[in-house]
Amino acid sequence: MTALLADAEADGALLARRTKVTRLTQYNDSHWGVHIEGAGEPIVFAEHIVIASGHGAQPLAKATQGMPASSIPPQHFARGHYFAYHGRHPFTRLIYPVPVPGGLGTHLTLDLAGHARFGPDVEWIDGVDYRFGPDREQAFATAARRIWPGLDPSRLRPDYCGIRPKLSAAGESTADFSICGKSEHGLKGVVALYGMESPGLTASLAIADRVAHEFGIAN
Repeated sequence: MTALLADAEADGALLARRTKVTRLTQYNDSHWGVHIEGAGEPIVFAEHIVIASGHGAQPLAKATQGMPASSIPPQHFARGHYFAYHGRHPFTRLIYPVPVPGGLGTHLTLDLAGHARFGPDVEWIDGVDYRFGPDREQAFATAARRIWPGLDPSRLRPDYCGIRPKLSAAGESTADFSICGKSEHGLKGVVALYGMESPGLTASLAIADRVAHEFGIAN
């Protein structure tokens, strides 16, 4: 569970990057203590806590004092692979197929340099494992040819993979991400964000508005 912590002080802000947060404890009626690895006492006290740690959201929620287990959704992982196309291509925009269970389907994306990339697929896994799955070339070539029949499969190269934090498992109806505030878990000053895969980034400003509303902060 990695976090970026900020504690505003008179001489500026103290930042702790890539710091493992181990637990959250209730300090008093209005503040929470943030504990980090290797420190016995909280290093930060905050009135508002947003658990937005992606794959670490459920573990950190479980390590939050007073958080009821019934409010924490199950956690599932789907690995998505990308293949880059090495060579010229005719595309100037993204192309999406009909969505598939667990994802948007293998689509065509373009990076800032205009290079083409196909992905992601959906591979259900038991934990966070970024190793590129073997023997995926043929399935990717088949999926990519639905978008570009003239594609040369010999120019596809494994690129990278990512892991989506899912709230639904393989074979279940797709679940949207979840925003859990006091009405769900009963804790003042805590909002937990679960299942924040790529649509969470797209909707980040709306999510921020919702979190601010949960805290009663004008926006």
